[in-house]
Amino acid sequence: MISNKRFWSAGALPLALALLGTTCAYAQTAPSAQAASPAPNATPMQQVDALRAVFGPHPGFRPAHAKGVVLKGMFIPKASAASISKAAHLQKKKVPVTVRLSNFAGIPNLADTNVLASPHGLAIRFELPKGAHTDIVAHSFNGFPSPTADDFHQLLLALAASGPDAAKPTQLDTYLRSHPVAKAFLTAPQPAPASYGTLSYYGVNTFKFINTKGIATFGRYQFIPLAGNHALTDAQTAKASPNYLSAEIRQRVKKAPVKFKMLVQIADKDDKIDDPSIAWPDSRRTVELGTLEITRVLANSDVAQKKIVFMPNALIPGIEVEDPMIDQRSAIYAVSFARRSR
Repeated sequence: MISNKRFWSAGALPLALALLGTTCAYAQTAPSAQAASPAPNATPMQQVDALRAVFGPHPGFRPAHAKGVVLKGMFIPKASAASISKAAHLQKKKVPVTVRLSNFAGIPNLADTNVLASPHGLAIRFELPKGAHTDIVAHSFNGFPSPTADDFHQLLLALAASGPDAAKPTQLDTYLRSHPVAKAFLTAPQPAPASYGTLSYYGVNTFKFINTKGIATFGRYQFIPLAGNHALTDAQTAKASPNYLSAEIRQRVKKAPVKFKMLVQIADKDDKIDDPSIAWPDSRRTVELGTLEITRVLANSDVAQKKIVFMPNALIPGIEVEDPMIDQRSAIYAVSFARRSR
C-alpha cells in the first residue's frame, strides 16, 4: 500500500525521485532485480519482470498503466485521412471505438494526484466489420525515455537497483549520466491534469502509411483535445480525490462527447523514424485524420479492462510497422496479458 503523503506531488516532483521511492517500497519483492546488471536482448518476459521490479507485483493488473477506465465512442475520419492511407478506418464512414484512459504506474491503487500517474495513457481500438480491428497506443508525453526496447530494459534495471539506500553513485546515476533523454523524461514536471479529456497524447513510434496510389508517408500519431490542455493548480490538486480522473471523465461524457483531433505528424527527410526518444519539432507538417469522440464509460469498465489488450502492431492494410519497437512492445503486452489473465 503506497502512502499518498509520502509520494503525493502537486506536480513539480521529478518522476525519477518518485520512482526511487517506489522501488524502495518494493525492494523486498524483487531482490534479484537489485543485483542485476544491464543485459542486452531482453526477452518480453524479462521486460515484464523488470517493470514488476520497479512497481511491485500486482497480480491481475498491467505492469504499467495498471489503473484505468474503459469507454466507448466513435471515430469520424476526415477526407484528408484517405490522402495518406487506404486503411479502412480512415475512409468516409464512422467507426466504433473502444478507448482506455489510464495512469502511468503499474500500481492499481495509486492516487491520481501522485506524480507517478503521469504520463497518462490513451489506447484506442477501432472496431471494423467481421471482427477485424486495429489499435493505437499513446501517452501524454511527446517522446519516450529510451531509443530501443533493450535500452528501456536497462533503465528499468537501473531504477530497480537504485533505492535510497543504494551505494552512490547508484546504477541510475550512472545510467542517466550517459542518457540525457531519459533524464529529461524522468525529471520533467508532471502537473496533474484537470481531466483525461484535457490532455494531448502522442504515439511515440513511427508508422508507414500507404495510400491507394502506393505512396508511403512516415508519421507519428497525435491526439489534441478540442477542449484544450488544462492542468490543476497546486491548490486544486491538494483537494482532489485519489480517483478524481475517472470520476471526472464519467461526469464529462454524460454532459457531452469528449473530443480529440487525431493527427499524424509527418517525418522530414532528416528525422529519426526508428528512435522514439527523439521528438520531432512542432514545425513538422501534420495531417488531420479525423475526430475521436468518446461518449460513455462502460458500466463494467473494471472487468472490460482486464479482458482487453491493445496491440500497437494490430494493423490493417494501409498502415505498416516502421519502428522496430512497435513489434517489441506488442510482444511485451502479450506476455503481460497472459500473466494477468491467469
